[in-house]
Amino acid sequence: MKRIPGLLLTLFLAMSFASCQSQKTTDENPFFEPWETPFGVPPFDRIRAEHFLPALERGMSLHDAEIDAIVTNNDAPTFENVILAYDNSGEMLDQVALIYGMLCAAENTPEMQELQEQVMPLLSAHEDKIRLNEALFAKVRAVYDQRATLGLDAEQQRLLEKTYQSFVRSGALLDAGQKARLKEINEELSLAAVRFGQNLLFENNDYVLLLDADQLDGLPSNVRDLAAETAAGMGKKGKYAFTLHKPSLIPFLTYSSRRELREELYKAYLNRCNHDDEHDNKQLINDFIRLRTEKAHLLGYPSYAAYVVADEMAGTTDAVYSLLEEIWTPALESARKELAEMQELFAKDQPDGEFASWDWWYYAEKIRKQKYSLDEDMLRPYFSLGNVQGGIFYLANRLYGITFQPIQVPLYHPEASAYEVLDADQSHLGVLYFDFFPRDGKGQGAWCGNYVEQTYKDGKRVAPVVSIVCNFTRPAGDTPALLTLDEAETLFHEFGHALHFLFHDVKYRGLTEVEGDFVELPSQIMENWAFTPEVLRQYAVHYRSGDVIPQHLIDKMRRSELFNQGFMTTELIAAALSDMDIHSISEYAPLDPMAFEHEVLAEKRGLIPQIEPRYRYPYFSHIFDGGYSAGYYFYTWAEVLDKDAFEAFRESGDLFNRQVADDFRRKILARGGSEDGMTMYRAFRGKEPDKRAMLRGRGLLDEPAPADSLAAPRQEPSEGFRVKAVKPLPKPAEDPAEESSVTRPPIC
Repeated sequence: MKRIPGLLLTLFLAMSFASCQSQKTTDENPFFEPWETPFGVPPFDRIRAEHFLPALERGMSLHDAEIDAIVTNNDAPTFENVILAYDNSGEMLDQVALIYGMLCAAENTPEMQELQEQVMPLLSAHEDKIRLNEALFAKVRAVYDQRATLGLDAEQQRLLEKTYQSFVRSGALLDAGQKARLKEINEELSLAAVRFGQNLLFENNDYVLLLDADQLDGLPSNVRDLAAETAAGMGKKGKYAFTLHKPSLIPFLTYSSRRELREELYKAYLNRCNHDDEHDNKQLINDFIRLRTEKAHLLGYPSYAAYVVADEMAGTTDAVYSLLEEIWTPALESARKELAEMQELFAKDQPDGEFASWDWWYYAEKIRKQKYSLDEDMLRPYFSLGNVQGGIFYLANRLYGITFQPIQVPLYHPEASAYEVLDADQSHLGVLYFDFFPRDGKGQGAWCGNYVEQTYKDGKRVAPVVSIVCNFTRPAGDTPALLTLDEAETLFHEFGHALHFLFHDVKYRGLTEVEGDFVELPSQIMENWAFTPEVLRQYAVHYRSGDVIPQHLIDKMRRSELFNQGFMTTELIAAALSDMDIHSISEYAPLDPMAFEHEVLAEKRGLIPQIEPRYRYPYFSHIFDGGYSAGYYFYTWAEVLDKDAFEAFRESGDLFNRQVADDFRRKILARGGSEDGMTMYRAFRGKEPDKRAMLRGRGLLDEPAPADSLAAPRQEPSEGFRVKAVKPLPKPAEDPAEESSVTRPPIC
């Protein structure tokens, strides 16, 4: 998820993770004065909840005055007095909004939630007042209509087109009655998102499975220790607590031999916000679809999915469905074969039982041990959090020459840490915060966003302040935080987003954002290096012995690369399809979300009952309060790009080729949205992206991987893993109306 300019950033960020504030005011509001902090970081030691509302109100007031100055200027409309002036407007509001949204995601409090339902409609109304301002749009349109004669350079032309299209997509061409209705829809949607997020935050924190020592069969000692500490923190010393947060949930599902307890915990996870009580989200889902469908119709689109995708690289919903369906069939076939293997083991344990979704992790782990003599517990001692962090620093230095130095700056939470990032020439590039562990008030998952965004002021680059926020396994006792492979890969992923922000060198604020289905390219490409042997040998060091991970374990990891890929791909694509399907509704009628989900996935596409989609509708935060509506496919679309981009390093014969890395930085990471994503990608790669590398990486293509000196022989795909027609991604639509970007919350 990418740059979020102006008020929409505030709307989507705050909506994503349950939101903010108190109505108190203060005479010493840190947003009303220059910051005397190292590197220009926010003065977190002074910012309190009561500062946000007055700061947002002042920011809106200043923004109004800046817009009024554009509208009342009697000079003929020009690029400078309209487009550039608009791009420079709202600076204070943007800055407050960045901090507001990021803190609501990472460090929410009752005080920060208190004003949520008051603030969101105010922000929605302010956004609409600007984007539906007829006099302002008339000036924007006047400049746009003469664009061919203005002598603009490529970036100025891009900014002009993106600005114009952002107004059009926000309803500037509607009549007065339609505009009034659109304002009502946007306000209702903002409130629905607030309530959805609040319900989910409550459900995530409300459930706990408390166990006694005799109920921990199969659980490794580190999982037990963490559960004991969690229980003690709840005042339940002597018990063992398991929650719905992934670092607690997944190890329990993977190792607990108590099937009835796995069922209890997983069902609690699956049924969040689906209890027909005050925290149920099913009616809100209906509200979202009704309002979004009506909004799409007002703006001239048959469905909300069509409205969203028209603004992305994909261009059309047909292109999205084509990619997802091409992957779905072989992935589901692979998952069925994985299930058949596990059912043989299951039958020995439960002769009269029926394999269920809460059995998958447990028996998949048994198969991994059986086939590869490998299990997560064997690997975790080599993946201490500090070492993995060192690994990403090593990789960034190897590729780009940048370095990281710990610094003392104000922190928004004691567990956070901060680093100055120095470019290869030792110049200041930015500041990077890390915040690793789950706690009450923090949203689930992992994400990356800005506290200060890269801009230019008085001709000088303003360096960004970036934050990576995760929910990793906590340390237990004297043992450091030991990450799973998935958590280690997640850190590489989020670090890729951070590099994208840190390397930004964009002249205009309106050109910072990229298309949603392009934004995951910088993050996902970093995952390709995470477990390469040379990188592993730099950071995968046993936390006790200090021994580097042995070659036999690296070999086992490489041989098991395709393990469980059918399951992982199927649950991912199921979520993307269910997102597209519900947002492709062209005529709304009241629906039962759970019945609709079953219809489109199980009945229509044959999803087996032993696999649940990665997200079910009542807790699908990405698409209902997280800015990824009709966009969960982004991860898959970008995977085609990231795997194909990584081939450029393979083809060079050096996975750390500095020239290729420099090209990637200059032509993609530094450019922001200065050009459309496909144009930037072609400039880097010299050709259209090809699906083959992605399909090989998921075991869905019967074709050997290109040789590289670091890779062990890959496991051969199972019989039937064949995709017949492998084509490049469709070219993006050429219509200028499809070039602007949808705003989103912090990128995941």
